[in-house]
Amino acid sequence: MAAGRADRADPVRRAGRPAGPAHPRHPGPAGAGVIEVLRAGPLTTVQDLGRPGWAHLGVPRSGALDPAALALANRLVGNPESAAGLEITLTGCELRPSRAVTVAVTGADAVVRVGRRAGDVGRPLSVPAGAVVRVDPPRDGLRNWLAVGGGVAVEPVLGSRATDTLSGLGPAPVRDGDRLPLGPAPGPPAPVDVTVGRSVPREVLLALRPGPRHDWFTAEALDRLFGTAYAVSPVGDRVGARLIGAALPRAVAGELPSEGVVLGAVQVPADGQPLVFLADHPTTGGYPVIGVVDDVTPLAQARPGTTVRFHGPQR
Repeated sequence: MAAGRADRADPVRRAGRPAGPAHPRHPGPAGAGVIEVLRAGPLTTVQDLGRPGWAHLGVPRSGALDPAALALANRLVGNPESAAGLEITLTGCELRPSRAVTVAVTGADAVVRVGRRAGDVGRPLSVPAGAVVRVDPPRDGLRNWLAVGGGVAVEPVLGSRATDTLSGLGPAPVRDGDRLPLGPAPGPPAPVDVTVGRSVPREVLLALRPGPRHDWFTAEALDRLFGTAYAVSPVGDRVGARLIGAALPRAVAGELPSEGVVLGAVQVPADGQPLVFLADHPTTGGYPVIGVVDDVTPLAQARPGTTVRFHGPQR
């Protein structure tokens, strides 16, 4: 799924990457082991809490689409919350560690297995060396986050190990056959019997603050944005969530010079359909931004067709 460029409606142009394994020369700490990717699925990426503070150089934050879910998975296995793990999209994945590790899976409700043994989302799981960890496709929702004791120790770029799918910074998306280096084993995992997961709503409600370019749209456009339902388009990714619904008519025609955009910015291309920028959003864009969403986390689990409604910020 592709969200589209920030300043034009064309598909995203991603940075070119060399052929071959995504992580061919990342040996990691000596003796710390690796985790082999047997099945990566369509989009599994290495993510941590991102690389904030570089927007002035054109570098977006990136990082996990649900930072709290990744942080929880890391706490469950004894890692610091900032450790890198895997963000798994829609179809699950299969992994095999070279050493005994603890893993934890958070996010969407899914079946997790260690060898033939069933596990649970939201609990630390002991994995013997060479055992296969399988995360099945989620029953609902869209994404899972997997942490492994020691963290995924690929080389950091600008202080983060996160994969930025738009700019190409960080490691390439994970592919079958990759061998991801692990960091040294941390302390014991958290003594947890059960964690309370977040249910996936059938309707996503997003608080939106109008501006900075809401004056480029008619009053009818704002009425439509707040008064009608939209649906998540199949054309979306970590860059942004495209929505389908009532087109938002412009009051000002013509071109807008590219200007800064932030996480949660709702940009409106020429077709009038809103696009909500997510973690890998660009830092500038040339279409007007009608408003900014306070928290885009609910969109991390929104499958195509999910209903989305906007409302004003809570006071």
